[in-house]
Amino acid sequence: MRPNKPTTMPEDVVPARAVPPGRILRRELAARGWTQKGLAEKMGRPPQAVNEIVRGKKQITPETAIELGAVLSTSPNLWLNLEVNYRLHLARKKMRSRKRQLGRLPVVQRVEAK
Repeated sequence: MRPNKPTTMPEDVVPARAVPPGRILRRELAARGWTQKGLAEKMGRPPQAVNEIVRGKKQITPETAIELGAVLSTSPNLWLNLEVNYRLHLARKKMRSRKRQLGRLPVVQRVEAK
């Protein structure tokens, strides 16, 4: 038997979509029967802060990841990785769009003065 070796995705392979961390958080709250207000109270944060994360208006900071990890009994790295992967996905999508736009521009040749 071969030992279990963790599989990794090559860097040039990009998922077709990424799930916003707020959606994962919303599903986790629903699975636990918790409200956003209840989570906010447990974290010592205003309910608006949790709502903004759930709606994708606010990013998960390292401090927030630590608090989420403690309250939800998960790793802070889970929340940070979700956030970073989502932001990377958005950045790549934006760059692909920008490259497509640049590809449509006419090529201007540089004329050097003699």
